[in-house]
Amino acid sequence: MESYATAQQVYAAGLIFARLGAIVMLMPGLGETFIPARIRLSFALALSLMLFPLLAGKVPLLATGAGDFGLAVIREVVIGLLIGAILRLFMTSLATAGEIVSLQTTLSFAQTANPMQAAPSTTLGTFLGLIGIVLIFATDLDHLFIAAIVRSFDLFPFGRDVPVADAGQLAVQTLGSSFALGLQLSAPVIVFSLVFNVAAGLVGRVMPQFQVFFAATPLIVLLGLSVFALSLGSIGIIWIDRYRGLLGTFLGT
Repeated sequence: MESYATAQQVYAAGLIFARLGAIVMLMPGLGETFIPARIRLSFALALSLMLFPLLAGKVPLLATGAGDFGLAVIREVVIGLLIGAILRLFMTSLATAGEIVSLQTTLSFAQTANPMQAAPSTTLGTFLGLIGIVLIFATDLDHLFIAAIVRSFDLFPFGRDVPVADAGQLAVQTLGSSFALGLQLSAPVIVFSLVFNVAAGLVGRVMPQFQVFFAATPLIVLLGLSVFALSLGSIGIIWIDRYRGLLGTFLGT
């Protein structure tokens, strides 16, 4: 390899690839299960080569022993997995919103194979998840992903201990805010469902012989999906703004 690159350069590129490969395997958009692992790793390798001139100077000297080299690689992989997992956790907000809307419109039994997860989910949850991926690329948010990756080498320098406690706290906060955001995104349908069920209950009390269930079920599906469709634009705008704010924590903005 000395005729093409020095041992220090190969070592630096390997550490950069270890972190980038772990991030890309979990990053929303590129880390989906329907994208073959070879394509994701190839993208991570190409991205590592492009970022090598910017990050090579931050890599420590070549490890002298196999143990030190292995620890350095494992450290970078763990940091990459932590960053990718936090970015992935925020996607659960759309899944939560889809589950809540499905419950309120009695469509929770409608299951669809989710290409972003190993298990099937509700049709509306899968739909919102795909919308989130489309919004990421339509708004060029994937460019901020790359900027956050580069910034991570300043936040988590080479050779430092893995901040497991801080990363765990950030993951818990991200998961909590994701659930709260999912509840907020589905709020219009929740309000409609509450009003509709109260009205249906009153009709049932006033007219006991009226078959409320057979009349209310198709109406709550039709009207609930109508409210969901009308609020879909606001859902996309609010979600993408919150995701941009999450990336801002890595960019320091």
